[in-house]
Amino acid sequence: MTDDAFLADCRARLAFDLLSNTWNAVVLWALRDGPSRPGALRGRIGGISQKVLTETLRRLEFNGLVARRAYGGAPPRVEYGLTPLGRTLLGPIDAFGAWAFEHGDEVMAAQEHYTGD
Repeated sequence: MTDDAFLADCRARLAFDLLSNTWNAVVLWALRDGPSRPGALRGRIGGISQKVLTETLRRLEFNGLVARRAYGGAPPRVEYGLTPLGRTLLGPIDAFGAWAFEHGDEVMAAQEHYTGD
């Protein structure tokens, strides 16, 4: 793929859009070990509101990355788990996290230099 085709490719933009939302990658990573109930996800993630978690799970389900499973009973119970397609993003998320761990200090130093702090 040439550089121009990469910029014009809607599929590439779709992939970047999926990972550009902060919570998408975080929720996918939190589900890597298996299905989880929303309350358990919130506890594992921290800093995410119920509203944002619900929106993120719906967005990931819409994109085929997460599957919702409802169980009967009283009270009804819901779990979310990665689909096979969602699992394919764990490698890129891990690689991006490794990059951030290795270069995060450099990025923060550039930001401080830019703002003059």
